[in-house]
Amino acid sequence: MDAVSYPNVAVNDFINAKLVPLRIPADQEPLVSQFQVRWTPTLITLDSSGKEHHRTLGFLPPEELIPSLLLGMAKVDFNTERPDAALRQLESLLREYPQCAAAPEALYLRGVCRYKTTHDAAPLKEAYEELKAKYPGSEWVSRAKPYSLL
Repeated sequence: MDAVSYPNVAVNDFINAKLVPLRIPADQEPLVSQFQVRWTPTLITLDSSGKEHHRTLGFLPPEELIPSLLLGMAKVDFNTERPDAALRQLESLLREYPQCAAAPEALYLRGVCRYKTTHDAAPLKEAYEELKAKYPGSEWVSRAKPYSLL
């Protein structure tokens, strides 16, 4: 990632503006053991108390790295009971990177966040329908399938 993704201006600007990056050598104990890092690169999105919410393993090109980081940020917001903040991250991801690998999961999570903020089941069914139409081969279609019954 040092040769391709990290030097990318958009990636660098995104990381510096939105995250607190910490780079740990692959042999840095006790953190490597604590976070069960077995391969590099491993990118872990933590909240302010150090709890993990998202992990990626292996190389990501710039056009996949930024959406993966956005998804991680959304998961932090979602898991810490801030669905409106999570929605903003997810909307940004889906608007700017609709064909990225993280998009199906983001679409699923967007439906869940909308449900949690409205207590209306319609966004869950809409998420399933949109997943089925846009990402038919995604595992997230199967995960959302029960929502088709709503």
